[in-house]
Amino acid sequence: MSEGPKVCRPESEGMSEERVDSQEEREKRIIIVGTAHVSPKSIKDVEETIEREKPQAVAVELCMRRYLALKGEKQDIPVVDIIKRGEAHLLLFQLLLSYFQRKIGEEYGVKPGDEMLAAIKKAEEVGADVLLIDRDIAITFRRFWNSLSFVEKLKIVYNLLKGLFSKDDVDVDEMLKEDVLEVMVKEFRDIAPSAAKTLIDERDAFMAANLIAALKKYDKIVAVVGAGHKKGLERFISNPASIPPIEKLLEVKKGINVMNILGYTIVAFVIMLFIAVIATLNTGIILKAFAYWFLINGILSAIGAAIAGAHPLSILTAFCVAWLTSLNPAIAAGWVSGLVEAWKRSPTSRDIEELSKAESLSQLVRNRVFRILLVAALTNVGSIAGTIIGAWYVMQVTGIDIVEILRENFTHLLQIL
Repeated sequence: MSEGPKVCRPESEGMSEERVDSQEEREKRIIIVGTAHVSPKSIKDVEETIEREKPQAVAVELCMRRYLALKGEKQDIPVVDIIKRGEAHLLLFQLLLSYFQRKIGEEYGVKPGDEMLAAIKKAEEVGADVLLIDRDIAITFRRFWNSLSFVEKLKIVYNLLKGLFSKDDVDVDEMLKEDVLEVMVKEFRDIAPSAAKTLIDERDAFMAANLIAALKKYDKIVAVVGAGHKKGLERFISNPASIPPIEKLLEVKKGINVMNILGYTIVAFVIMLFIAVIATLNTGIILKAFAYWFLINGILSAIGAAIAGAHPLSILTAFCVAWLTSLNPAIAAGWVSGLVEAWKRSPTSRDIEELSKAESLSQLVRNRVFRILLVAALTNVGSIAGTIIGAWYVMQVTGIDIVEILRENFTHLLQIL
């Protein structure tokens, strides 16, 4: 009998030497079952294939995090740490995707991942080992989000929200070709080509590497994956040399990206603006500029927190700190208001359990974990808007021409030198 699921960890050294000699041999040793994650038919196909093939191992499109979540085991969500890392928006996006997939499944009486649980159960019945072959979902989403431009992120969030409120019927038979996530990726391919690469192509390579590595131990493996991964897996398995180095597929870059550069550029512009205002030596203009900067940043950040249903103290915090955090790209107003929200409305273990069971968007928003993340994210949206609008308004009311002032100062500096 199986001793429980094993997380596959492919070895990059010698991986390309592990080949399957022919199409016939590959079909005998690796049988790939493509499923729709919300289709009852997929569960039947999975069970029948495993029962018929009696493999030594069953590989499923899961990582340990997703496996534990499907099994209903409690998992801590370090909300405070997530906010401090500036990843509230990332987890929000992941939660909304899960909600979207779950709602589609409910229409047809199937929970997303039921076919994976069915595969695991059937594997145990036939005495096969269970292999978790997918990349950690946290790494996948970090790589995915980091690969998007600011405009692509806005477009994807818009389409996601539109899908959540859409009343259109979903054709589950069509999802036998691609699961929910792949359907979304296909829809977004034109606006975010990198989404397909990170969410599908990279994972195809990663799972194929795991399967090839598993062939060293097992003669016959049944692999249960979303149908959208089947062709990619077959392509990589037939040509292992095309699989990128595993360390590259697991890398999450922390360097300066375009958004950081943009943030620092805006901050530099705002600082120059206030230096120019102070250089006028006019107390009235200085006070007026600061008042508008404080109020515009504070009000818009507070509105963002209020829309998220934040605690009054969190809203007040967003209002008070926005003017200062807008001048420091290393810290965001949403991080501060989110931490206050976590302090005033500390999530319980029950909140974490119910997060995956929300049956409506309103129920999801009422969940404390989700709300804390939403407060942080929407406060930041308000702060960004406040920074841009505030800088423009300060220039209007003070009549400051930064370009002219910088030109004069640069000319004066050249004369001194």
